[in-house]
Amino acid sequence: MSGSTAREARMDGGRAVRPDGGSQEAAPLERVTALLARLTGMLLAASGEGASEIEQAVAQVATGFGARTSMVLVPDGATLTVSLGGGTETVAVRAFPDVARLDRVAALKPWAHRVSLGGTPLAEAERRLAAIDDSPAPYPWWLKGLGIVLFSVGFAPLMQPTWYEIGSTAVLGLVTAVLAVAAGRWPRLSRVLPLVASAAVSVLVLEVFARTPAHGGAVLLMLPALFYFVPGDLLSAAAAELAAGFLTTGAVRLVYAVFLLLQLYLGVMLGVYATGGDTSALFDLAAHADLPRWATFLSWVLFTVGTVLAFAVPWRLLLPLLGTVYLTVAVQSGATKLVGEVGGTFVAAAVLGALATLVARGPDRPPRLLLALPGFFTLTVGSLGMRGLTSLAGGHPVRGFHDLLSMVTTVVAISVGLLLGAVLAQRPRPLP
Repeated sequence: MSGSTAREARMDGGRAVRPDGGSQEAAPLERVTALLARLTGMLLAASGEGASEIEQAVAQVATGFGARTSMVLVPDGATLTVSLGGGTETVAVRAFPDVARLDRVAALKPWAHRVSLGGTPLAEAERRLAAIDDSPAPYPWWLKGLGIVLFSVGFAPLMQPTWYEIGSTAVLGLVTAVLAVAAGRWPRLSRVLPLVASAAVSVLVLEVFARTPAHGGAVLLMLPALFYFVPGDLLSAAAAELAAGFLTTGAVRLVYAVFLLLQLYLGVMLGVYATGGDTSALFDLAAHADLPRWATFLSWVLFTVGTVLAFAVPWRLLLPLLGTVYLTVAVQSGATKLVGEVGGTFVAAAVLGALATLVARGPDRPPRLLLALPGFFTLTVGSLGMRGLTSLAGGHPVRGFHDLLSMVTTVVAISVGLLLGAVLAQRPRPLP
């Protein structure tokens, strides 16, 4: 840490005076800075869906100790400046953005609210934050793997509503689940995990599952199993950050999302070359639908359960999340019939954003991120990017550019819709 060496605090009867007029026992600047830096790192590590609320959350906790903060933020780091009692400390924080441990996000919200009210001893705040940060994953590795399989199988009918799609996805999803769990134990694998997973899935699809056009296109068979790695959420989060004015954060996240898409695309191409085929194998033809409506309806249950297990969401939130998924699907389906696909996606995103913001009000409610995530996944757009790239490689430029253009349009519709819904549902701030 670096910064001012002044340690004096304005005192009132042995208690540090807070900016809002309250008071509590004086807290050393270094310890408050260390606490806020740890909080910043935890929030960054859970910011795969966007980092726009990190600065506000850290500032809120700082007020509980009579401190003020300022922050310069990028997706994988922040420069945090803390001012307390006439002294200043500045620290750089680094953390890789992800959404793998959303149980920590759920636990941080009530902790931050209690601390922001003041009166929480610094030692107690440090102890509780450390307990959250050091807590083990809520589910064992095999349940996380099962979650990834269910996550993929639940998404499969969105690609092709066929029993064959579901059966092949169950096998392919198991492969990606094994790789994802292994990457958690071997960090080197995690750096190239999208590439390795897409290459393995590509080989299996081309050699085993896409033997006849009657089962659908090879890419449509691959995508559900790769959906766990497809950065549709990153693309939309980047667009939302750009729309909200977080230009650096949004631009960097956008570049990273495109890089992940290219890794997946390269892995698929390596699978084509490894099987001795050519790019014409990457046709994008949908099979004849044979899945009954009840199976499609129940697939969203598997999808939501998979989301809870794969992303370490507390189990108690399963039913509320299931409700947001079905509401999002219903609104999107109904609005699409009235205003078209892009309009329907925009309306569904706006409703989801408003609902998540309203339900998240109150310190004991689930965070907005958790409430919106499964419904957001139902609107995701990364698969369109994958289909566009592979269609171009397969010699179908018209279809490829159409999918890429649809991806860009849908990204904007989702991000702006979520932003609009959140703005409409926010409580108006009192005038000073």
